[in-house]
Amino acid sequence: MRDVNRLNWALIVIGALMVLLEVVLGAISGFDLLLLGSAVLLGGVIGLVTGSAAVGVATAGVLALFYIFVGRRRVRGRLNRPSIPSNTDALLGRNVRVVERITADHPGRVKFEGDEWRAHVEGPLHEPIEPGETVRVSRIDGVTMFVARTPAAPPGSAAH
Repeated sequence: MRDVNRLNWALIVIGALMVLLEVVLGAISGFDLLLLGSAVLLGGVIGLVTGSAAVGVATAGVLALFYIFVGRRRVRGRLNRPSIPSNTDALLGRNVRVVERITADHPGRVKFEGDEWRAHVEGPLHEPIEPGETVRVSRIDGVTMFVARTPAAPPGSAAH
């Protein structure tokens, strides 16, 4: 009886340590340690309640296998969300209007939907980009838009 309790208590301690490790690591394992630890811990508790080490080990094993083969896919599916673009990501590829001259060695300003941004040119620039021209946003770094000349854009495609 004493060995039975010892094994069940070992399952409880190991399960609790796995859960604690998941908390300390900050869910880096995708909650695998939490759920497997819970299965092992629950197996130990059931083993103590029934007074059988075999029942405790079997319960822990069945629950762990169930999670690995069935539950893991569901948990991962809920954790893996499609990436949602940030506000600045949504600006990439958009056309903006130049409001202050941009040269190769001097940043200018562009305007998009009422907001002005500091703007640098992306790549080589042979002629300055003058106010009123339309450029395309190629990337954003902090509060600076990197822009490139656009091919002749159809009327009405530029931002306000």
